Amino acid sequence: MTVRFKRINPDAVLPAYAHEGDAGMDVRSVDDLEIAPGARALVRTGLVIMLPIGYEAQVRPRSGLALKHGVTVLNTPGTIDAGYRGEVGVILANFGDAPFAVVKGDRIAQIVIAPVTTAGIAEAETVDETERGGGGFGSTGV
Repeated sequence: MTVRFKRINPDAVLPAYAHEGDAGMDVRSVDDLEIAPGARALVRTGLVIMLPIGYEAQVRPRSGLALKHGVTVLNTPGTIDAGYRGEVGVILANFGDAPFAVVKGDRIAQIVIAPVTTAGIAEAETVDETERGGGGFGSTGV
């Protein structure tokens, strides 16, 4: 499968896999900006992705940014649907103690391409009983 990208900014860099067999391809910033501790920012990539129907692109954090700087993708994984044709943006959040500088060309996130399963929807008149029932949010222990 081939995923096509259109550069809409002259500074945009096509995503790339760092190593053969990697699940995620690195995406880069076209912005220079600073994210204060506790703040978040939408970082532009200068790219439009054209996914085939039946696939999504999942935007995920880079582990090095998270460990070294406390910077992560806020809504992880973010989903880019096959029909979306706007610019790919990454919401970065700084949970670190110091301001974080994003420099044009920095690798800011990863994109993982994944198949999508769609489900049929039907309304139910009753709910089946299960052993777990309505228990959730730690109901099975810590």
